[in-house]
Amino acid sequence: MENKTKWNVDASHSEVGFKVKHMMISTVKGAFEDFNASVETENEDFKNASFSFTAKVGSINTKNQDRDTHLKSDDFFNAEKYPELTFTSTSYDGNKIVGDLTIKGITKQVTLDMDFNGVAVDPYGQTKAGFEISGKISRKDFGLTWNAVTEAGSIVVSDTIQMAIDLQFIKH
Repeated sequence: MENKTKWNVDASHSEVGFKVKHMMISTVKGAFEDFNASVETENEDFKNASFSFTAKVGSINTKNQDRDTHLKSDDFFNAEKYPELTFTSTSYDGNKIVGDLTIKGITKQVTLDMDFNGVAVDPYGQTKAGFEISGKISRKDFGLTWNAVTEAGSIVVSDTIQMAIDLQFIKH
């Protein structure tokens, strides 16, 4: 068995972002500011590597304090009872990552697109690997069911959450 290489997230060069349609006419962007991720790999192309990820729900930031407070409440994430969301990969084929996403105590298998941007050595001699992850999940699958309807009958918050995640890892 080949030795596994461990990589830890470089949070200062990473972002865990998402977008959701608001009233079907605009898009709200947000991010989780406090997160951790690691990878164990047996080969340089990262295929079949094991990815694990956690984010602190209370670190959600959509640049609107009232909205963030609402998102942390039981209407959405219930950050007090479920302080973290987690993802553990089950496979990565070089294009798609499949794994178990747990939000609000509910675990579902999700498939996301993942581009491996390569490996580079920074000016300080650290070896880094970069990934871009995108895809869509249904918030209702995870019990994030709150919604409201405008007078015109438009749904206020879309069910579809678009993930926009950039992760850079440092080789250890």
